[in-house]
Amino acid sequence: QVQLVESGGGLVQAGGSLRLSCAASGRTFSVYTMGWFRQAPGKEREFVAATSSGGGIKYYADSVKGRFTITRDNAKNTVTLQMNILKPEDTGLYYCAAAEQGGVRRRESYSYWGQGTQVTVSS
Repeated sequence: QVQLVESGGGLVQAGGSLRLSCAASGRTFSVYTMGWFRQAPGKEREFVAATSSGGGIKYYADSVKGRFTITRDNAKNTVTLQMNILKPEDTGLYYCAAAEQGGVRRRESYSYWGQGTQVTVSS
């Protein structure tokens, strides 16, 4: 089992940057695919980025490709999301999640979720 705690959200102007972190408990962190999702008010939770268990393969939503970077440190049980050139449409509650198997872009693949951290981008 994995417990996830996100941090690093906040209020930023369009064009700015934020770095989200997710700290995981449990000794089996390195077996999980780790992902970031976000949910804007009135919208469904959507995939943002994911990284394979070893960190060598990364996946991004088209809307964030080239602006966001996901990394993980299996020695420290952390996964980060560096977000650059932020846009108002990036506003939402950002969740860290862990998956054992399944499609990395599907919410249903993820068994463990954090509580979320709020990102607000002003225009």
